[in-house]
Amino acid sequence: MTTSSYDHDAYLDALEAEAIWAIREAIGAFKKPVIMYSIGKDSSVLLHLARKATHPGRLPIPLLHIDTTWKFREMISFRDQTVADLDVDLIVHTNPDGTNDRITPFTHSTDEYTRLMKTVALRQALESHEFDIAIGGARRDEERSRAKERMFSLREAGYAWNPRTQRPEFWSSVNSNLQDGQTMRAFPMSNWTELDVWRYIRRENINVVPLYFTDARPTVLRQGKPIVVDDDRFNLLDTDSVEMRRVRFRTLGCYPLSAGEESEALSVDDIIRELETTRASERAGRLIDGEGSSSMEAKKVEGYF
Repeated sequence: MTTSSYDHDAYLDALEAEAIWAIREAIGAFKKPVIMYSIGKDSSVLLHLARKATHPGRLPIPLLHIDTTWKFREMISFRDQTVADLDVDLIVHTNPDGTNDRITPFTHSTDEYTRLMKTVALRQALESHEFDIAIGGARRDEERSRAKERMFSLREAGYAWNPRTQRPEFWSSVNSNLQDGQTMRAFPMSNWTELDVWRYIRRENINVVPLYFTDARPTVLRQGKPIVVDDDRFNLLDTDSVEMRRVRFRTLGCYPLSAGEESEALSVDDIIRELETTRASERAGRLIDGEGSSSMEAKKVEGYF
């Protein structure tokens, strides 16, 4: 074993231990916890960590997937197969008003679509099931507003987030007391980076959605970025030309709002080599983030994860 690989393993061990501690705190200190499951790489790692944290027993808390109905088909297939293979409980929630009103990424602005089909849907699910803490895979390195989050992040009534009123975290001590209307979000992977995630996936041999690996996919260009035409609901413009491009995804969401990038990364090792040299932002392909760093923060204030 080289010094470099030993250092990586030791660092991953420390990140893993911190995440498992946070998951156990969330499960032990709160009445009704739930794990957010978006099906992406971070969710896959979070689920793996949660199962480690509760080993050898069955995972005692459910997963929650907010389904906009516009996820990649491969994501939904992967979700259902994972739930069956790992024998975990899954709650799927879609905003019924959004479905009835036929809200889509093509009929509404990106901000309004996200608010209705993600933020409102999440609040509906948390409230209806009375979850007092939601455990998610968000990381501080993803973008600026997420860097302001505590590992245990307080939400006021209505799931509102105020970065100025977050509780201090001293010596790994969690203040789990909640007043009426308050809930908590927990982010056990706060201190991980994208590269850490992929090194851990390689070490632990964690399955991820095949969309992360390069393949020839039918695409059109939006804002100069390749968007995969995943099904016949895609609203093609007269000027569109559907072309096969070799693309992969660094981050996944609703397919009309998730841009791929041209790449030749066919394996986890290939992805790691790419990330060791790239300076491009992981979320550059997420069209939901809007204009400027304040856009994500505004969504989080409303209750977005």
